Amino acid sequence: MSLDVIGAGFGRTGTLSLKMALEELGFVKCHHMTEVFQNPDQAPLFLAAARGETVDWETVFKGYRAMVDFPGCSFWRELSEAFPQAKVVLSTRDPHSWFKSASETIFQAMQMQVDDPAMKQVSEMAREIVLDKTFGGDISEAHAVEVFKAHEEEVKRAIPADRLLVFEAKMGWEPLCAFLGVPVPETPYPRTNSSEEFQANMAGRK
Repeated sequence: MSLDVIGAGFGRTGTLSLKMALEELGFVKCHHMTEVFQNPDQAPLFLAAARGETVDWETVFKGYRAMVDFPGCSFWRELSEAFPQAKVVLSTRDPHSWFKSASETIFQAMQMQVDDPAMKQVSEMAREIVLDKTFGGDISEAHAVEVFKAHEEEVKRAIPADRLLVFEAKMGWEPLCAFLGVPVPETPYPRTNSSEEFQANMAGRK
């Protein structure tokens, strides 16, 4: 098994809904930060990659057919080269709306004190990859929005148009299914992980 779908969009661009959608379409399992919380032994592998060490991406994503969200989206370029047959989905939303959501959720979560040793390891990984590597330690709105925009433009430049779908959750099933060559489900496109739901989940993990 290898990745068939690579999610290049930052967290808080509808990535958990996209994970659910891809799994409903048969791309099981789909990796997301929630998978790292459930399997904290994955954290050192992503940290190694962030620090420039050579990693076997087949091993990192063993058992997964798709990947979205942090930390995987930080390695979209490496993954697109490691899995040349995979299609790339760039999930997106309005940059300032994204920042508001991120500042109420993932940016807060990265600054929480965590007691459980396994979860502490995951939190440290998230801070290094997201806060330090991606945003350079600056999560002010002006800087974070510029990083967000630059990231999307780089993905669009690097990935051939026939391999890339720029996707917003509000677009629903049709463009996603057409891109992946699968039938459109009769069920509504998933909607989950609002800021309130995220905050409640993080409080439980703490």
